[in-house]
Order: sequence, then structure tokens, then C-alpha cells
Amino acid sequence: MIKEEVRQKLYELQDLKYKEFHSSLCPNVDNIIGVQVPKLRKIAKDLAKENCLAYLELDDLNFYEEKVIQGLLIGMSKLSAQDTKKYLKKFIPKIDSWAVCDIVCSELKIAKKEQSSIWEFLEQYINSNNEFQVRFVLVMYLDYYLNDKYIDKVISNISKIKTDKYYVQMAIAWLLSVSFIKQKDKTIKYLKNNKLDNFTHNKAIQKIIESYRVTKEEKEFIKTLKRKVNSYE
Repeated sequence: MIKEEVRQKLYELQDLKYKEFHSSLCPNVDNIIGVQVPKLRKIAKDLAKENCLAYLELDDLNFYEEKVIQGLLIGMSKLSAQDTKKYLKKFIPKIDSWAVCDIVCSELKIAKKEQSSIWEFLEQYINSNNEFQVRFVLVMYLDYYLNDKYIDKVISNISKIKTDKYYVQMAIAWLLSVSFIKQKDKTIKYLKNNKLDNFTHNKAIQKIIESYRVTKEEKEFIKTLKRKVNSYE
């Protein structure tokens, strides 16, 4: 019953112009109803207040928005670390777009308090063949693990990833651009000597340069680390 109630609510909130816009940002995702993220957060928050864990048990969620709500609910339900991991294990295989991944990661704030437990849980996905599972780990690193205790482990795990999957490459670049702000010295050291493919390395350089939190002098230095590549690469 709860699935039908949530789906009906989603169609009541449908914005066709937003659907068209968001669909353009999520290629190969054809199950978008068209509901803006703040409204999805509101639905998930209301479900959490009602302690509606039944929604976490659903497997037949057909729409993008339903997946987002389910993922947000995991973070909003104040679950124990053990239960969070249980529901994430069911949820992570459902992630099929960068948007579901990134929105859900932002709400999994339990990783701030249960860093060791969640880190160990994430380890099983870092070498996955599924690009969105790997992206999930990388965005979790970005959101919660760019600190003194974990930065070396984060960099070590990035170094082990060998992929040509676009959404993994972009996640690594994004992570390194944020790492440059939070862990500058170690990030520079890594950028000077790494085995990333040229696209990912240069995309990280680009994102750092585009950041408003990087000084003009730092940007000029970072530009010197950009790799020269042939036009056909």
C-alpha cells in the first residue's frame, strides 16, 4: 500500500519541464517522473517520521524518484550502523544513475559517527565491475572521509582503480578537486605522481582550477600539472 501512496504523491508533484531538464542530465535513464529533489527529501522525511521501514523492504521500485526516496530514507531513519548496512546492501545494486548515487550519499551522515564500520562496509564495492557501485564508494569518500585519518587510505584505493567508466572517472576527478581543498599537500603529491588515465587526471586539474575556493596562485601552479596528450586521445 505504501508504494502506491508514494507513487500517487509523486505524480501529484510531477513537473514536466523539470522532467525534461533532469532527463537531459541523466542519459539512459528513462524512468523519471519529474519531481524536484527538495520535494523528494520531504517525502522521505515524512516516511522517516512515521517510522515507515516497510518502504525500505520494497524491491519493485520502477521509478527514479522512488529509488531516491528509498535511499534517502535509509539515511533519515536513524538506523543503527548494522541496519544501515543491511538496507544499503539491498539498495546499492539498484543504483543506476549518478543522480541517485550522489543524492543518497549526501544523506548517509551516519558515516560521520560510524566511520570505521561504514568504511569496512564500502570496501566490498570499491573493485566492483559496476560503475555506479564504485561511484557510490567514491562519493562516500568525498562526503565523509577526506580527513587526516582516512586520506591516505582514500588515495590508496583510488590508485587501485583501473577503469574507463565515465561516471567513475568523473567521481575520481571530483573527489580530488575537493581533496585539494581539504588535504592540499597530500593531494598535490598524488597529482604529481599517479597512474590515473589522462582523461581523469586532467579532469581533476580542470575541476580544481574551476573551484572558487582555490587561489589564483594555486590555480597557476595546478595548471603546470596538466598532462599534454595527443589530440586523438
